[in-house]
Amino acid sequence: MYVFLSILILIASIFLILIVLIQNSKGGGLASGFSSSNQIMGVRKTTDFLEKATWTLAGAVGFFCIVITTFIPRGGNTSDQPQSEIRQQVNDAVQVDPNLLAPNFGTAQPDQPSNPPSEE
Repeated sequence: MYVFLSILILIASIFLILIVLIQNSKGGGLASGFSSSNQIMGVRKTTDFLEKATWTLAGAVGFFCIVITTFIPRGGNTSDQPQSEIRQQVNDAVQVDPNLLAPNFGTAQPDQPSNPPSEE
């Protein structure tokens, strides 16, 4: 489903690019150059169609982008799957000291030496 929606987004984006390039910011563009379509639909109807197509395709791209987030493949790291080599190297290189995880703010007992000093 993820690949299908990705293809739909790509196709809608290409059509949106083409329709935007056909339009002219001042109302002319390629739509005014079609003399045969001007007799059938008229210039105003052609620009209305291009504007509606632009908004429809932009809405479709936005909608598909929101919908595709539910189908994003998420790979969970399970015990059956080996870790990637880079992640394994990072885990091997990083030695975490439990004393560095959180500050003790003087509440922890100081470490007692294993051999108490002998009195002479």
